Amino acid sequence: MSSEELARKLQRRLRLEALTETDQGAPQATPCAAPAGNQEPEPPVRAPLASADSELSAKLSRRLDIHQGIVRSRRSKVFNPYTDFPEFSRRLLKDLESMFKTYDAGRDGFIDLMELKLMMEKLGAPQTHLGLKSMIKEVDEDFDGKLSFREFLLIFHKAAAGELQEDSGLLALAKLSEIDVALEGVRGAKNFFEAKAQALSCSSKFEAELKAEQEERKREEETRRLRQAAFRELKAAFSA
Repeated sequence: MSSEELARKLQRRLRLEALTETDQGAPQATPCAAPAGNQEPEPPVRAPLASADSELSAKLSRRLDIHQGIVRSRRSKVFNPYTDFPEFSRRLLKDLESMFKTYDAGRDGFIDLMELKLMMEKLGAPQTHLGLKSMIKEVDEDFDGKLSFREFLLIFHKAAAGELQEDSGLLALAKLSEIDVALEGVRGAKNFFEAKAQALSCSSKFEAELKAEQEERKREEETRRLRQAAFRELKAAFSA
C-alpha cells in the first residue's frame, strides 16, 4: 500500500472522528417524555469500538511514518538467527526452523493466529482466542498480529532466560515442543547460563592446555637445538 493511500485513509478517519465529535457537541432535540412504565434503557457506551478505532488509527499512523521515513521500521535490520541468537546451537536453530515451517501452513513466513491455534492444539495445550492474541502480543515486535521466525525464536529465548510466567502459553509451547531444548536452558535462566558458562570454561581450559603443550614442545625443541649446537662445537674443537 502506497503512502498516499495510507494518508488518505488516515485523513478520512480523522475527519469522521471530528464530525462525530461535532455531532456530539451540537444541541440535540429533546425527545418527548415517554410514560414512566414504557421507558427503555439507554444503549451501552461503545467503548470497545472506540478502543479498536484508536488502535487502528495508531497502526495507520505508524505505517505512514515508516513510509515517509519519520520512523524506522523494526524489521529494517537484516535478520540473522545465528548472530541474533548466539546462545542457540546451529542444530537447535535448524530444528526450530523446521518446526516453524511445519506450522506455517500459508508458507508466507509467518504463523498467524489460526496457525498458532492449530499448533497449540497439536501440542496438547489449546488456548482461547484471547489467550492466543496474548501469546502473540508478548513477542510481537512489529505489531503485525502474527509471528515471524525471529519472534518465534524469541519465545524460546525468553523461556531459556526465565522471562516467561509459569502460566504463559508461550512457556507451554516451549516445553511441549518436540524439540529437545533442555540443554539450551529452557528450564530456567540459572541452568541456561550455568550451562553456557561451563561450556565456555571447558573450551577455555582445553585451549589453555593445548597452548601449554605447544609451548612445552617449543622449549624442548629449543633445548635440543642448543645441545646439538654445543656438541658440534665441542666435536669441532677436538678435531682441530
